[in-house]
Amino acid sequence: MQRIGVFVCHCGTNIAATVDVKAVAEAMKNEPGVVFSVDYQYMCSEAGQNLIQDTIKEQKLTGVVVCSCSPRMHEATFRKAAAKAGINSYMVEIANIREQCSWIHKDIMTATEKAIILARTAVAKVQLNAPLTPGESPVTKRALVIGGGIAGIQTALDIAEAGFDVDIVEKQPTIGGKMTQIDKTFPTLDCAACILTPKMVDCAQNEKIHIYAYSEVESVSGFVGNFTVKIKKKARYVDTTKCTGCGICTEKCPKKSVPNEFNLGMDNRRAIYIPFAQAVPKVATIDADNCNMLKNGKCGVCAKVCTAGAIDYKQQDEIIEEQYGAIVAATGYNPISLEKYDEFAYSQSKDVVTSLEFERLTNAAGPTSGQLLRPSDGKHPHTIVFVQCVGSRDTSGCGKEYCSKICCMYTAKHAMLTREKYPDTDVYVFYIDVRTPGKLFDEFYRRAVEQYGVHYIKGMVGKVAPRADGKLLVQASDLIANEQLHIEADMVVLAAAIEPDKSARSIATMLTASMDTNDFFTEAHPKLRPVESPTAGVFLSGVCQGPKDIPETVSQASAAAAKVIGLLSKDKLTCNPCVAHSDELMCNGCSACEKVCPYGAITYSDKEFRQPDRTVAIRRVASVNEAVCQGCGACTVACPSGAMDLKGFSNKQIMAEVDAICK
Repeated sequence: MQRIGVFVCHCGTNIAATVDVKAVAEAMKNEPGVVFSVDYQYMCSEAGQNLIQDTIKEQKLTGVVVCSCSPRMHEATFRKAAAKAGINSYMVEIANIREQCSWIHKDIMTATEKAIILARTAVAKVQLNAPLTPGESPVTKRALVIGGGIAGIQTALDIAEAGFDVDIVEKQPTIGGKMTQIDKTFPTLDCAACILTPKMVDCAQNEKIHIYAYSEVESVSGFVGNFTVKIKKKARYVDTTKCTGCGICTEKCPKKSVPNEFNLGMDNRRAIYIPFAQAVPKVATIDADNCNMLKNGKCGVCAKVCTAGAIDYKQQDEIIEEQYGAIVAATGYNPISLEKYDEFAYSQSKDVVTSLEFERLTNAAGPTSGQLLRPSDGKHPHTIVFVQCVGSRDTSGCGKEYCSKICCMYTAKHAMLTREKYPDTDVYVFYIDVRTPGKLFDEFYRRAVEQYGVHYIKGMVGKVAPRADGKLLVQASDLIANEQLHIEADMVVLAAAIEPDKSARSIATMLTASMDTNDFFTEAHPKLRPVESPTAGVFLSGVCQGPKDIPETVSQASAAAAKVIGLLSKDKLTCNPCVAHSDELMCNGCSACEKVCPYGAITYSDKEFRQPDRTVAIRRVASVNEAVCQGCGACTVACPSGAMDLKGFSNKQIMAEVDAICK
């Protein structure tokens, strides 16, 4: 018979305001096996932990139940306290009476009754608990960063600086991400390329960093410290070891009419191309969908003019398999599609552009060499209307309900730079609210209004109508003046919402990482573990976790790198002892468990079993590699014979909890 102690936490007023914690502690005194039950203000405090340890020794407890917050918060804390007092740490159970009870109920009687039930189930489970001993597994001292934008670059540089090998996988032909398309950065208005390009070069020159550009992650298996990743290195049809980046092939290619993705389709590139001048790696890539040689075997000009002999039309995709101890997701973002917002005439007029397209029009390396010209006729615009929150904070179902966070500031930047370079241009900004939460952000916004004379109007644009004379008639409301406005604009710039990159969902599935309803990666805890995924060994960097600007992205990237360094600096990791095991006498060898195991921890072998008549029968049975098993429990659900069970969460324990609820 177990000797169980129950400890009920007030959690300040988080629990005690809704749950009668003293009543819960009193009720637990009547449960079988409970020899001690008490409530305390803060059980996770040093005094609370000392109370648990002293009681374990005085009452000779064999099991502990703590009624408190989520086990995600303090399960490890209470297990360590129990271990210090001399009992196995896996003889501790947490009854979550905060998130699952007090925070979701308002009636004290209802909440108290539920808290008693939750505590009773934990007592029932700990009655059947058995001491467990964690194993150990080695750590592969290499990291993978998925995504080569500023977040991925900063993460990789910091990890490499600590002396660990790191690979960057980037699906584009070059690293750099969205920041390569930006002209200036707020609030300092310094050159984006001047900040980013040295970091890109540092990545290329760092002997600890290997860049897999124009590549994608195909599959991920394994677990923290021991991930196995397959990377598909797509065929460039150019030998990267020979290509010098001279650009002759990109000048001589006869196929000139391919829309240029880097300039968002506002000009054309060749079928063989280098995305931009500072590309890393600076090697050419052949667009197989537009190359005449690859499509019909007629051309070959690039191969003829390449003095390095780098062109290889027979090149194939290559699968590379690597081992990693940690993985960082830095998959980035994209502006949303504006096809659902035709009231702004985005699909009707070339002079209605997104903010990122406006960036390219003002960039010296852009399609107009930095001249702000209307895409329709190449003339200088004299009236520009900026529309904020296009697709952001949208509860209609067409866009995103969240704030994209960066739009207010980059619109202020665009407006300020336009007025500075073209003082004869009238600039109007229509906004819902101006949000400037960062350092020097509000001062930056006020400069746009007070120093540069940008017209900020609180109101929404209802419609943009192209006219025959090339003008854009903007119909909008001024909520402060309470009047309708009609502005004849030469250009309209839409601050489109941002969303996670389309690859994020498939990457999260491979990593078994959690995502929210907007396809942003979910952190393990928003305050205590903001750069960690709930999946051990997987970390988050940049906008893949939520909208953020460049300084915040770089900060999070370095934080993720620090977590990775802490993991890779260990030689061994403690394994979770709550692993599956097979009852060989019940196993019928059906392979159902092996098929559903995401970690490849289950194998089958033939074993001899002595029958009642003393004959020997050979049967195929399952066995579990406990060093690989992560205790997900998928096999226990799939097993039709009930042979598979999970240590610490056995079928008997689960049913005991169910019975306790139904008392």
